[in-house]
Amino acid sequence: MKRVIDLIASLFVLIILLPFLIVLGLLIKITSKGNVFYAQERIGLHFKPFKLFKFRTMYIDADKKGLLTVGDKDSRITSIGYFLRKYKLDELPQLINILKGDMSIVGPRPEVKKYVDLYDDEQKKVLAVKPGLTDYASIDFINENEILAKRDDPEKAYIEEIMPQKLMLNRKYIDQQSILTDFKIIGLTILGIFKK
Repeated sequence: MKRVIDLIASLFVLIILLPFLIVLGLLIKITSKGNVFYAQERIGLHFKPFKLFKFRTMYIDADKKGLLTVGDKDSRITSIGYFLRKYKLDELPQLINILKGDMSIVGPRPEVKKYVDLYDDEQKKVLAVKPGLTDYASIDFINENEILAKRDDPEKAYIEEIMPQKLMLNRKYIDQQSILTDFKIIGLTILGIFKK
């Protein structure tokens, strides 16, 4: 049932938003060099790697300077990239990942291998479900970049403080997962974006 909802909802949203997505793609192309899309390897269901799609919000090769972004003034982010990130519009191409079956609309956010390699046995259980576009952790840490910007060592803070909390929220979702929980998380995500 969940897969059917994922397919219908993601296809519907892609069709409805297509003109808007084309405009965003043109703005990305016009304002900086590089591809419209950015694909990054993430770890999905049962530890299977997949390419996660986003609108490109950084300058070319900016990810080589670090995987985490911090605050509103990260010099690696393009002018249009700030806008896309603020309203989570850079995440919309993941609807393609949902259509492909790599992801669901709701589920634990997929992480890069570098951080998955740090999971303990209990934390690895989050990889027993398909990753998602949004989850409890996405709602609670909607301002993650701003939190990390206040730390002397953002990566250490992410690994030691934020990541464990996110993984606990992932487990909460797994324990509670249902269609009603998914609709609740979608509603809270939309509300959080508008509040931002």
